[in-house]
Amino acid sequence: MGSPSVCPHSGLKQCLTTLNQLYRSEPALYSQDYDEPGFGWIDCNDNQHSVVSFIRRAHESDEFLVIVCNFTPQPHSHYRIGVPEAGFYTELFNSDSGDFGGSNMGNLGGKWTDEWGYHGQSHSLDLCLPPLAVVVFKLDREKTAAVMQASNSDA
Repeated sequence: MGSPSVCPHSGLKQCLTTLNQLYRSEPALYSQDYDEPGFGWIDCNDNQHSVVSFIRRAHESDEFLVIVCNFTPQPHSHYRIGVPEAGFYTELFNSDSGDFGGSNMGNLGGKWTDEWGYHGQSHSLDLCLPPLAVVVFKLDREKTAAVMQASNSDA
């Protein structure tokens, strides 16, 4: 468990504060609520692991979020999901964060894609899914471009 705090509900309060900040800062979470292009399943059929994953897309933008929900008390240390673009995906939110009273299991701030198509997508991520948790990722286009540029100049 996370560090003890003065108020037993402070972890939940911090989680809700963080979720509200995320919602306000990411148009993919609200700009196409009622439009079909704003939502797409990555995988909604993994009943064996009780995991669902989906994409939320922003209106008139190439921005999107990848959201993965683990509905079991069992963590999954190598859980693969398909993603539409190559690059570094920053972990924007992890409901298992120590700040929220969780175990702090996660993806060390983000993950690079593998050139391995999965779930009908061109690339994939090998994720650590905490138990009973939701994780949210966003493609970091700046970091991805910087690394690509550096690797091209080294070649």
